[in-house]
Amino acid sequence: MMKSFLVIGLGRFGTAVARELSALGQEVLALDVDAENVQHIADDVTQAIQGDAQEEAVLRSVGARNFDCCVVAVGSDMEASILITVMLKEMGAKYVVAKAMSPVHARVLERVGADRVVLPESEMGQRLAQRLARTNVVDFIGVSDDFSILEIHPPKSWIGHSLGQLNVRARYLINVLAIRHGEGGHVDVSPSPEQVIENGDILIVIGTNDRVNAVVELH
Repeated sequence: MMKSFLVIGLGRFGTAVARELSALGQEVLALDVDAENVQHIADDVTQAIQGDAQEEAVLRSVGARNFDCCVVAVGSDMEASILITVMLKEMGAKYVVAKAMSPVHARVLERVGADRVVLPESEMGQRLAQRLARTNVVDFIGVSDDFSILEIHPPKSWIGHSLGQLNVRARYLINVLAIRHGEGGHVDVSPSPEQVIENGDILIVIGTNDRVNAVVELH
């Protein structure tokens, strides 16, 4: 299902998030005060606009409250990221994800209403985009341009069936590396064909990107 995203701030992190969301087929409006940053990403997203997100009129003009998710990815300006987060929440933005530069910054962003705060690592932009775009994806690890490892909630049709009954490897051409029984629960590595998938399980799967995506779309 396609969602709409407003990505504010087009540094390395914001650009990675915006491009990956767009590659996943999502509607993305990218906003940055720097015209060069906007130009660099214009061909990769639905729409790219130059503007200062610290101005409430700019956020209103792009319809910030109408997006499914707003990502505040402004660079090293802590005050700006806090101000933008506050304004987005005050104008009714549905879900605000904000990038923090330190644990203290993260706590402030949480206090002012950010729904999710991230302290990005080198590949966090890509992983966050995967999780935001597809709610059934718990985590994402890019192995190469062609292969991925994903933690996913199993399709509902798989619940109550064993891996052998589902014939996952032959039918879907993916491998189930492990099954985690609930968040933080026991992990079965290299599960047997007799392993039954239960409600609340999380599957760690590997396969080519198109095959893994096909399973994700079963939800």
